[in-house]
Amino acid sequence: MGLIDIFSKFELHYEGIPMRNLKRLLVGLVAVFLYSCENQEATKEERPNIVFIMSDDHAYQAISAYSDHLIETPNIDRIAEMGMLFTNATVTNSICAPSRATILTGLHSHLNGKIDNDFPFDTTNVTFPQLFQDAGYQTAMFGKLHFGNNPKGFDQFKILPGQGAYYNPDFITKNEGNIQAEGYVTDIITDMTLDWLENEREEEDPFLLFYLHKAPHREWLPAERHIAEFTDRTFVEPPTLFDDYSGRGRAAKEAEMNLLKHMNWAGDSKIYPEVMDELGIPDASGWDKGAFEREVGRLNASQRANWDAVYGPMNEEFKANYADMSEEDLMRWRYQRYMQDYLGTIQAVDENVGRVLDYLEENNMMENTIIVYTSDQGFYLGEHGWFDKRFVYDESFKTPLLVAWPGKVQAGSKSTEMVQNLDFAQTFLDAAGIPAPDQMQGESLVPLLTGNTEKWTRDAVYYHYYEYPSVHMVKRHYAIVTEEYKLTHYYFDVDEWELIDRLNDPMELKNVYDDPAYAEIKEELHTKLEGLREKYGDNAQISQQYLDRYLDRLEETQQFGAANKEVTRKILEDRKKQDE
Repeated sequence: MGLIDIFSKFELHYEGIPMRNLKRLLVGLVAVFLYSCENQEATKEERPNIVFIMSDDHAYQAISAYSDHLIETPNIDRIAEMGMLFTNATVTNSICAPSRATILTGLHSHLNGKIDNDFPFDTTNVTFPQLFQDAGYQTAMFGKLHFGNNPKGFDQFKILPGQGAYYNPDFITKNEGNIQAEGYVTDIITDMTLDWLENEREEEDPFLLFYLHKAPHREWLPAERHIAEFTDRTFVEPPTLFDDYSGRGRAAKEAEMNLLKHMNWAGDSKIYPEVMDELGIPDASGWDKGAFEREVGRLNASQRANWDAVYGPMNEEFKANYADMSEEDLMRWRYQRYMQDYLGTIQAVDENVGRVLDYLEENNMMENTIIVYTSDQGFYLGEHGWFDKRFVYDESFKTPLLVAWPGKVQAGSKSTEMVQNLDFAQTFLDAAGIPAPDQMQGESLVPLLTGNTEKWTRDAVYYHYYEYPSVHMVKRHYAIVTEEYKLTHYYFDVDEWELIDRLNDPMELKNVYDDPAYAEIKEELHTKLEGLREKYGDNAQISQQYLDRYLDRLEETQQFGAANKEVTRKILEDRKKQDE
């Protein structure tokens, strides 16, 4: 029976409308309703899946799509080959937990409250996975979140507690409680991810999948299959390995990130604690030997035997040569040890990214899936003699970003635009057709991804780092960065301005802030910096409030932040005098 036949059974009149016109009206309304439903269903079917792959501390210069001078990463490179490579992707605060908080909330650190690794994440923040979940997406997270044990907005999760472990890691799970898995963490996280795709994913719903690696975070323990291969490799040294920081101010000179002076011997370079004692090498950090025992101590008997078969002879060789090694020799040796283990962990990441990409291809899931590879920030691989991150200098400020979206993003394309991890939330929401909250501060990358570059208007980004005094002793600073220049203000126990010409000084060795030739540029950047601080709601008063909270906690426990004790003690003494 048709709709007209149904309506004809009723003698309907509405305010003088003839029955035939009312029938037409109702039929029209029903048709519109059915058309709307069909379009809504079509829209639902067209919403893209999102696979968000993030590693921890993966330097862009350790991805062969950016540079092949250290390692080949053919599987990660596949994402760039299918889509877009961003050469000026950056972070707002180069430290692990704050970066992740910015990604989840689309807010700068001073607004989401997660300014450093120690203060807790404010769980009243709205995260973009919650919005995806509310919009009917199936959501899952596997790997390293770094903070919290109950990620908001996820139907399923299995996450590492804190930093997690490379071997036989523990996991916090949504449905199974706390578990321990046997094996290597990068492989295990991938197994969990593939199991979810195969057995838990609902095919009728689009999905948001977080696939998050611990590697290559410190302390670097490669998989058993890569130990012998990588400890036998020799890597090219960066030209600034022996940087003396003569062209910059106190901030660069006083940082504690030097490979020779500040990297741990046992935990980082894998010199056995008993060998340190035999050679008279002190545990200067107070947690060096403990880090080794905590990480290597997790290996089972078989894993430890394979480990000792490679690192045992390395220790014996080091013992035999140590007495005759100069500081320069030791610096070069430590750089090679660093690269061997750091890059060895990346080899496993690349292999496992390939497993996930292969699964998507084999199951015809590439067509409507956005695939992102990034890191929570960059990392120093011996540049300026450093390891770690934190500074606004490029190696830590810039992050890898490769995005594939078949049919939407031109394969093999590149973008030099200044984009940030601040933009991820709004990009994903835009791609999925989900309204973004007004308070989010990023900009959708969809126009750049789809070739509508005229809709992209940003020409500068804002950066702010807070965790000082703390491990590595990188001073508090904020900055504006364009494709051409970088203006930075170091504050609190210093008051230094630094201007870097990014195009003419790509290794960032010379501060030209007081160079008369840059006077006009300096003035322009100061004006733009103040405009950005106002735009994003940051100011000196907010910085002081966070500093006061930080120092209050530091006074409660001087172990907080594992800071340089002498410098920290002086900072607290000076503060006490000011309060008297």
